[in-house]
Parts: sequence; structure tokens; C-alpha cells
Amino acid sequence: MNQIVIGKFIAKERKHKGYTQRQLSELLGISDKTISKWERGNGFPEVSLLLPLCRELDITVNELLAGERVSEEDYRKKAEENMVNLVKEAQESKKKIILSAMVAALTIIAAVPLFVISGAIQMEDWVRALLIGTGSVVIVLGIAIACVLDREAGAFECPQCKTRFVPEMADYLMGPHTIMKRKLKCPHCGANQYCKKVLTK
Repeated sequence: MNQIVIGKFIAKERKHKGYTQRQLSELLGISDKTISKWERGNGFPEVSLLLPLCRELDITVNELLAGERVSEEDYRKKAEENMVNLVKEAQESKKKIILSAMVAALTIIAAVPLFVISGAIQMEDWVRALLIGTGSVVIVLGIAIACVLDREAGAFECPQCKTRFVPEMADYLMGPHTIMKRKLKCPHCGANQYCKKVLTK
């Protein structure tokens, strides 16, 4: 699912209907900033808005997901392609989450022995400092890589308005979290709650 292509399609169909971003946003009960975000490819309409958006633009959900008008004969083919793309996106996200967990585990496996050796064996202070420094660098790099992979895998879903979004890296890092939830501010409704990790955007 290409959000940039879909965004351009939304913009094209909105202009074709003669709506400004503000007019369309008022019809959907959302902010014009949200419409702008979709059209720039920086987000995707939440599930509850798909049918109202398609109704206002006189398009089908299948056409929205394809990012283009679909003829009758191509309709079924595009529907199947869209389903395959959604499954593929979910699988890619799952792979990134697994890879993120593996990187975190390998980081611990690589760094802990350095700390143990530096404290358990007699050695010169500069060697001890080198081992501790190397262990610290390994941990910082490993955590950074794991965080980037996890943030890019899928999205987070706001429990209030069901918007799916990818948070900024700073918000992602600073948000308190459990295994599958992270406290984030929703860019759509502004709620600051624990958002669930989902595999598709």
C-alpha cells in the first residue's frame, strides 16, 4: 500500500469534486490538517473514515487502496492485489519486530560478558575502562537499531479515535511502554494514552 500514491489520488478526487481540504474535513468531522497529512502521504485514513471518505469522493474503498480509478473488469484483480499488499505489509512488520527483538537479545549477549570480565579479572585500569566503554557502545547501538526497527514496523493505534500513526522518534523513545503498548499523543485527536502496536498502517 503506497501512501504517497493514495494521498495524490485523494487530492485529485477532492479537487475533482470541487472541495477544499477544509470543506472535506468538515464533511468528515476531522481537521483539515489530517486531510493535508493524507494527501502528502504521511498518514492513512482510519478504518472508521474509509467509507465516509469514499462516499464524499464518489470512489470505492478498493479504488482508494489502489490509488486510482478501477474499471469494472479490473475491479476483482485490484481487490485481490490490495488484499495481498495488506498481508505483505503485516508480514514485513512482523519480520521487523522479530528482528528488533533479536538485535536487543544479541546486544545483551554481546555486552554483558564485557562488563562481567571487566569486574571479575585483575587488569589495568585502562583495559577495564576500554571493556566498559565498548560494552556501553554496544548497548547504545543495539538499542538504537532495535528502536528504529520496532518504530518502523506497522503503526500505533489510538484507543480513543482508532487513528493509526507512526510516532516521531523522540516521542517513541520517551513514551512509557509495555510489550505491545506505548504511551503516545495521537496526532488526530490529541489524546495522550497507551496506544496498541498494530502490524498495518
